[in-house]
Amino acid sequence: MLFDLAPPAAPPPAERSHEGERLRCSIELNTSPAPPAEQFDLFRSWYAGLVEISPPPNALPSFSARQMAWSFGRLTLTYLSAPEVSFAWRSLKNPTIDSWCLHLALPRTPQRGGKTVGKLSLFSLADQFWGFSEKCDHLALCMPRNLRIVQPSRIALREEAKQFLTDYMLLLFRSLPSLRSTDVTQIDVATTNLLAACLVPSPDHAVEAQRPVEITIMSRACRIIEEHLANPALTPSLICREIGVSRSRLYRIFEPVGGVSAYIRRERLRKTRDALENGSDNRPIFIIAGQWGFWDPSAYSRMFKKEFGVSPSDARAYGTRSVVAERSNDAATLRDLLLSNY
Repeated sequence: MLFDLAPPAAPPPAERSHEGERLRCSIELNTSPAPPAEQFDLFRSWYAGLVEISPPPNALPSFSARQMAWSFGRLTLTYLSAPEVSFAWRSLKNPTIDSWCLHLALPRTPQRGGKTVGKLSLFSLADQFWGFSEKCDHLALCMPRNLRIVQPSRIALREEAKQFLTDYMLLLFRSLPSLRSTDVTQIDVATTNLLAACLVPSPDHAVEAQRPVEITIMSRACRIIEEHLANPALTPSLICREIGVSRSRLYRIFEPVGGVSAYIRRERLRKTRDALENGSDNRPIFIIAGQWGFWDPSAYSRMFKKEFGVSPSDARAYGTRSVVAERSNDAATLRDLLLSNY
């Protein structure tokens, strides 16, 4: 079967401001504005902290690539269009994020309007994997490991469900131009239920028995963090004492989300973001930052912009979500987007 898989076009400006606005990209990146000699390195930076990308065997005069991503609750749909050259990607030696990815290759045909569909595959960013890209685009649906349906350490696709999931991913992708922000919740629920029916745990009983225990420990740790978030004395040692686990085990459990300290920092940054976007909170930015442990204004501003793609002052003036949507150059990386889904 052939599908028209041209990247979704942006909605007209007149349709962007009213209630029920069209769904926007969470991330839209393009290497074209960069100098040709720097385009591949820019492309590779998009996947920093997720995968290792090797350059093509022969030097390229340019590398025109485009990446788009859409959030559906805790699920992320990504699309990548890259030049028709061969480059390799592989898992990191020390992965810092653990998400499952349904990957669909979209081989190019001579007719741009009709693309054949490649093989659907399933892999975890925390496991060993490798692959090549050659004359194809890429569509992927990413799910955080702590999503209920993918908590088992090993999962697989039901053979009879592969074609169905392939068709669904293509349908979702083709429907993007007509979707509205109010559709996100329904799509999240429907897609999660569909995935639950199409995925099955693989036999890895020793690891399977441990996974629910780790999920429980992480949930308890997250509750402790929430209760003590404003406490300057909140440290991994305090969490270990509260829930009765060793530091090494706590670090291992939080490793898929960047580590326990990074998790605490993100939660505190989110608290400051919520305060800045609260129109009734008129406190100076440095006071809000200090409330949550950020005493160095310059360091806080850098961390805030890295996390949300905008400065604290822009977040106060316009809100992070609207500014990120309008200023794609400040959009977060794909790694940041996947981490935010945990």
